Amino acid sequence: MAETEDPAAVQAEIAFWLIGPARQHGTPEGIVGGLAERLVDAGIPLRRVRIGQSVANPLISAWGVIWTSGGGAERYTVPRGMLATDSYRGSPFEHVVVTRTSFHHSLEQLVEGRDHPVLFELAAGSTDYLALPIEYGDESVQVGAFTTDRPGGFSEREVALIEALAPAIAAALEPAAMRHSMASLLEVYLGAGPADRIGKGAFRRGQTTEIEAAVLVTDLRDFTGLSERLPPGDLLESLGSYFEVVVDAVRSEGGDVLKFVGDGVLSVFSAEEHGREEACMRAARSITQAFGQPAVSNRPFVAAMHVGPVVYGNIGSLDRLDFTVVGPTVNYLSRLESAAKLLDKKAVCSKEVASILPASMVRDLGRHTLKGFAGPQAVFELKAVER
Repeated sequence: MAETEDPAAVQAEIAFWLIGPARQHGTPEGIVGGLAERLVDAGIPLRRVRIGQSVANPLISAWGVIWTSGGGAERYTVPRGMLATDSYRGSPFEHVVVTRTSFHHSLEQLVEGRDHPVLFELAAGSTDYLALPIEYGDESVQVGAFTTDRPGGFSEREVALIEALAPAIAAALEPAAMRHSMASLLEVYLGAGPADRIGKGAFRRGQTTEIEAAVLVTDLRDFTGLSERLPPGDLLESLGSYFEVVVDAVRSEGGDVLKFVGDGVLSVFSAEEHGREEACMRAARSITQAFGQPAVSNRPFVAAMHVGPVVYGNIGSLDRLDFTVVGPTVNYLSRLESAAKLLDKKAVCSKEVASILPASMVRDLGRHTLKGFAGPQAVFELKAVER
């Protein structure tokens, strides 16, 4: 920062932007990028700014935004296991979170064995590092990290200015972080499609819509016997491995996992945008992918698929709602799943699905009685799952 710059005036101008326009209308990327650019305009030669955010999400431990000089701002996520690695333990980020104090360290004369490995990584192209606590209203501590490539690093005036902006940075980012965390958590528990709909206001009981969709259910074989043979911890681990394979396969094909019912997984592939054929093909590919994973070789499960209209949205009581699909299509699907076990087939589908998929992917298993439906029903084997 130039000596002629008035730090108080610069601080006031940037803080006004942070707590005003940035807080009201900014995205996380826009807030971090705008902050960095304003500091650069004030004469601070920033090379990189990284602001991390903790998140209530069982799949990731944190997310954040990185801005680089000449590269702009982009979002990143941190896997849940990262907090247990040496990349975090003893790092400047951990110091800031635990002590709620800043960490300022030159990167020009680091010492092996004394300085954290992260600082050596940052030293490639940078000369100085400043990390500061950004405290939110729920008492959580986020971390803002700033580096410069100027020889000699940040001046004391620059460090003081950046630290003084921490409350305004928190005021700008906390609403955006809360929105992001809510959307992230909803997606974990409801799936991307339902999370998006609820985030846009579809959260009242009876607020449903009828859509065309391919619906898929998977279910473990002999789960009762498995639960009797395994201790609770091993049973949950086995279930988790199976769920992970199915969920990853469904998501990779653009489907939404709506519900875990015991050892069953209910998923939906909307046909609204690309039609029934594409929805059925995506569902069939997800089954093929799931059955092909080594992780489920000793956890045999069955799959059933049907296509048709479903009621999609909120059902439940006045104070307890569930976002799911219901209707005759789903009822028929559950009977198909039972037929798969009775016929000892890995995957089956309805005649509606069989009429859509290529003939090479299905095989007629004849007509069979399905509980609750009048007359024998045509059942087809999904050959696509064979490897």
